[in-house]
Amino acid sequence: MVAARITVNGKEAPIAPVKPHTTVLDFLRERGLTGTKEGCAEGECGACSVLVARPGVNKPTDWVAVNACLVPVAALDGQEVITSEGLATAGEPGTPSTLHPVQEEMAARGGSQCGYCTPGFICSMAAEYYRPDRCTDSHSGSGSGSGGDSGEAEGSDPEHGPNGFDLHALSGNLCRCTGYRPIRDAAFAVGSPTQDDLLARRRERPAPEPVATEYTQDDSAFLRPSTLAEALRRLRERPDAVVVAGSTDWGVEVNIRSRRANCVVAVDRLPELRELHVESDHIGIGAAMTLTEIERRLDGGVPLLADLFPQFASRLIRNSATLGGNLGTGSPIGDSAPVLLALEASVVLAGADGEREVPLRDYFTGYRQSVRRPGELIRSVRIPLPLAPVTAFHKIAKRRFDDISSVAVAFALDIEDGTVRKARIGLGGVSATPIRALATEAALEGRPWAARTVEAAARVLQAEGTPMDDHRASAAYRCAMLRQSLLKLYAQTTEQTTEQTTEAVPS
Repeated sequence: MVAARITVNGKEAPIAPVKPHTTVLDFLRERGLTGTKEGCAEGECGACSVLVARPGVNKPTDWVAVNACLVPVAALDGQEVITSEGLATAGEPGTPSTLHPVQEEMAARGGSQCGYCTPGFICSMAAEYYRPDRCTDSHSGSGSGSGGDSGEAEGSDPEHGPNGFDLHALSGNLCRCTGYRPIRDAAFAVGSPTQDDLLARRRERPAPEPVATEYTQDDSAFLRPSTLAEALRRLRERPDAVVVAGSTDWGVEVNIRSRRANCVVAVDRLPELRELHVESDHIGIGAAMTLTEIERRLDGGVPLLADLFPQFASRLIRNSATLGGNLGTGSPIGDSAPVLLALEASVVLAGADGEREVPLRDYFTGYRQSVRRPGELIRSVRIPLPLAPVTAFHKIAKRRFDDISSVAVAFALDIEDGTVRKARIGLGGVSATPIRALATEAALEGRPWAARTVEAAARVLQAEGTPMDDHRASAAYRCAMLRQSLLKLYAQTTEQTTEQTTEAVPS
């Protein structure tokens, strides 16, 4: 087998002799690329952000920003990485490099003070700069990185610039000095890549293919099988193996809790786990597709998932995290589970003896436990069609974005002629597992969607689950938020109906 190698800023380098648990962050810093910083070591600050070439949605390749502190360097065997140092264009010997347009705008607009967070911001901003479907207008810069108008275009919102820049691209980056306004100004001032931009031109060629990897050092191994069948065989041979996809959970265990595994099996690039298809009766989503890929491929086609994605951690995390990983951990506060429960989703489990489909309602059996057997993998998630017409996802957390839920509530209702024909409600953070609010569903179904019904059902919802006191919220607060979430949904639907009626009345 070919020795594991990685291409960094256009130069290929061997991964050996580092240990298999070594992160991309440590690998880069040991080679003098110290722009990549460690701030939190758990994917919350973005100081470690780098760009990775991945298969694109609108072009053959997308430049995707990821947390280098979470990803094992062996997971990027055969892949291409760009750091903040690699964004600038090297000049002739003895002459300074030419700043990248994003770097130039950050410098010109005072987006850097102490500078610790700046390289991470630069890489996240560069990923958005190169996003193929980012639309610019006459207010944006010329592409040279200077002179852009940072004001808002008519009809724009505070989180999207006139140059199409989505500030959510920076939701995983923290800065303690600038107050963010100069960074926002820089983001809204960058123009479009020029024709001679090498990284923009790189998008026109396919991303590197997945490389079958068997990297072993000091009796520990990182394995990347090339097929699902091989992955299942490896898991049967190594029952002690830890399965990883985006490593957004396992990476934290390695960094913060110093956990080590004798064997890690990566499944994030298995083609059988990266399919998305829409059939007449269901949507199938591969368990190893990243949340960003799902979001862009579905393009709002599943409104409840579209509500979820902006509230699921940060763009940096969503660029690596997968539905299979989020469900595989069995966490009671994983944000995808309440949404998928409300959508009546099922999981397809693949094992050595074949595949089986399990309704998600029956999947969780206890705290971080499930019906998944040793050696089984989540192959895909299936969402039945048609979708409920009235949906909402309410996440209660201390921060608006990039935070863990205190309570998460997902609604999927079918309301016909003012009557609730069907109700599905998924809950997170109020039990040892994600659960369906079965009693509340029963209290709604067959009854009019009216204030009296909703008030009574909200009292039932308040008593669902077995919430506990912890550092995120008290049990009483969680119960109150459950009740309030249904009242909020009713207020929102009533307001929408009123607006539609008003619009229909001739002036």
